[in-house]
Amino acid sequence: MKIISDINHPTIPPSATTIGFFDGVHCGHRFLINQVREAAAKGGLCTALVTFSAHPRQVIQTAYHPQLLSSPTEKLELLETTAADYCILLPFTSELSQLSAREFMQLLRDTFNIRMLVIGYDHRFGHNRSESFEDYCRYGKELDIYIVRARVYTDKGNKISSSAIRQLLERGEVDRAAQYLGYNYHLDGTVVEGHKIGRKIGFPTANLQVDCQDKLIPAGGVYAVYVYVEGKKQAGMLNIGTRPTLDNGKELSIEVNIFHFAQDIYHKNIRIEFVKYLRNEKKYNTIDELIAQMHKDREEAASILL
Repeated sequence: MKIISDINHPTIPPSATTIGFFDGVHCGHRFLINQVREAAAKGGLCTALVTFSAHPRQVIQTAYHPQLLSSPTEKLELLETTAADYCILLPFTSELSQLSAREFMQLLRDTFNIRMLVIGYDHRFGHNRSESFEDYCRYGKELDIYIVRARVYTDKGNKISSSAIRQLLERGEVDRAAQYLGYNYHLDGTVVEGHKIGRKIGFPTANLQVDCQDKLIPAGGVYAVYVYVEGKKQAGMLNIGTRPTLDNGKELSIEVNIFHFAQDIYHKNIRIEFVKYLRNEKKYNTIDELIAQMHKDREEAASILL
């Protein structure tokens, strides 16, 4: 997949496209992109995906902080797995946000040689987002762009969307979120210094500082996770929370105990994949009660992962 980020880039071959932010590149996105590829093949066209380098709401609402399912880099990596020929990565500027749907379609045709546009079942674009599918078809006839309405993707009757996946993660339902995403949700980050109490109680932990500050952190609690250290997959358990038993204040921490692992990984990059929510975070009366619970957590996580 070739990434086009320069609006003055030489024209690409005649292409079919679809438009979206594609946060998470979930199963619904892939279903849509597959329809673009199928339509492109029938029309003898290349496949191009139009997306944006920043969330559109960050431009329209400057105080908005997105809760992303994928960082900008991760999104491009995921889009590359769809086998599209091109990804048109547009900077979502205030000028772009003021374009009408017809003006935006004309930009796609004149600048990027788009000849077919596959529109998601509920997608709206353009300045006021008020046009209907019939309006897009009318503009398409005027601009010589063939318009196709995409079929909707559902999972057991549930429509798949980035918003629905965020809600699942915010409830800790990481296993169900993985079904919608098509992969385990993950956080990438650097191992940083912590309070080093875990090692004193037999559960040394790696404290994660997440790379992308806009990426959604799942609900607080204990999870069974896979941890990738220098590309090697390890099993572990992770806690997201404030560690109330240890009275460490209100600062949120993300700590992972990697099973059967004793390497020094401070300042190294790791990836954590969420597999299953085990329990919520709880304040125990004594450290011994916490240790006993952590032994149970490790046993449960191991039964899931190993």
